[in-house]
Amino acid sequence: MNDFTRPKVVISRCLGFEACRYNGQMIRNDLVEALKPHVDFITPCPEMDIGLGVPRYPIRLIQIDDKLKFLQPSTGREITKEMKAFCDEFLGELQDVDGFILKAKSPSCGIGTVKIYGDLKNLANFRKGNGFFGKEVISRFKGKAIEDETRLLNPRIRDHFLKKIFTFAAFRKIKYKGDIKALIDFQAQNKLLLMSYSQKELKNLGRIVASYKKRNLDLIFKDYQNHLELAFIKGSTYKSNINVLQHAFGYVSKKLSKQEKNFFLDSLEMYREDRTLLQSCISMLSSWIIRFDIEYLDNQSFFSPYPSELVIGFEQDRRRDYWE
Repeated sequence: MNDFTRPKVVISRCLGFEACRYNGQMIRNDLVEALKPHVDFITPCPEMDIGLGVPRYPIRLIQIDDKLKFLQPSTGREITKEMKAFCDEFLGELQDVDGFILKAKSPSCGIGTVKIYGDLKNLANFRKGNGFFGKEVISRFKGKAIEDETRLLNPRIRDHFLKKIFTFAAFRKIKYKGDIKALIDFQAQNKLLLMSYSQKELKNLGRIVASYKKRNLDLIFKDYQNHLELAFIKGSTYKSNINVLQHAFGYVSKKLSKQEKNFFLDSLEMYREDRTLLQSCISMLSSWIIRFDIEYLDNQSFFSPYPSELVIGFEQDRRRDYWE
């Protein structure tokens, strides 16, 4: 059984923690509820935390001459300075966080879904962009896992997000210790997962680890973290997943009957043609890893990158890549 390090995730407080939305409501989220036993959440509500009450009049984002303003039209109050001060203080003190789950469409927390108006007289004149707090999060934590709760309904995006936060959390634990042996083990255990994401960064990370006798340890960990985040910028593709599955299959194929080999290869072809799920191929390989006690593969995070309780909604998944 895997011992997963608990990720540190910043989440909008209204997503299952407190009734603090402008209308006095809280939004229950199934994924957030499933994550609670496995994740350490940090729960800001930027609008409440700058002193706005619940319920409260809605906030609007207005962009005038390239300047973003945070306004409450019903009261005529501008709270741009207060929101900027909150972002600077809260995000400036935030350390070693692995990801963010932000409220979609929120003028403070939203990412890419927020209405930004040119003026308050013509509400039909708007563009979509980032909320005030969300914009700062993306600017300051661009390498981290950052999503809103609606995007996480997509099985591919959710899987990618979960892989990122649990991989980053595991690395963070090693970085705290400054243990080079643990880093070498981390690189080995995540080889197939990294291969499914970026062979280029897998090689870069391998070179960084191999240089530990020649370089300062702090610089090694810093360099490793930068390239680990680069590896996870985009999700894995079906082509890279097939490459990893074929690589792993090589460790068990000689132990299988002809019928078993053909069945797996047929399943792999079905995955290539978008007629079956990636998880089906992984489950098949996992059963052989247990059956033949293949220690190298049993230790690979590719087959179990996060707690099994979080494997939800894959019946909707197909291999067509969101990232392409």
